[in-house]
Amino acid sequence: MKARKIDSVKSEIRVVGVDDGFFIPRTRGLCDVIGVVFRGGHWLDGVMRTRIEIDGLDATEKIADMITCSPHYGQLRVIMLDGVTFAGFNVVDTDKLLEITSLPVIAVTRKQPDFKDIRKALENLPCAEKRWKAIRNAARIVKVFPRSGEEAIFMQVTGVEIDVAEKIVRQTATRSNVPEALRVAHLIASGLTSPLQE
Repeated sequence: MKARKIDSVKSEIRVVGVDDGFFIPRTRGLCDVIGVVFRGGHWLDGVMRTRIEIDGLDATEKIADMITCSPHYGQLRVIMLDGVTFAGFNVVDTDKLLEITSLPVIAVTRKQPDFKDIRKALENLPCAEKRWKAIRNAARIVKVFPRSGEEAIFMQVTGVEIDVAEKIVRQTATRSNVPEALRVAHLIASGLTSPLQE
């Protein structure tokens, strides 16, 4: 499935920001994942929720299902992820997420990922090569300065041109150097303090 084309970056472009909640590393159980829908960087339109396995392999499918089953899905133009690893090393395959949802994906991090350390950490998990492939699918890292005078962030882009992705990040980063949908998703997810153990 091809990505929905973005002809222009409107001030009220609808994006969904996705971040995970609290979890205890190296345990078995479930972790909450929150999606927050914003129009541009000013208006919160909705919140959605799913659960994924800690260090599991279901993040891509669960996040895709959360988004496509949302009443906001038809109006969304972009998915923004807080990186590509959730609940430990439950990796989102951005190529597959694009394929399922038809929405471009922008994965944002405050720090540049250290792929050497990530690859080493993956060696301790099952399906290490599958996880590594998903991480590498997220494409090259691009440094962006969303707001004048603030620190850069880093993004990996799937399904949209880099210059368009930069415009979207700048348009939606209204209160910090992180797009507002991601900032609010993080606040909500951080408030979910009780992990669900199996």
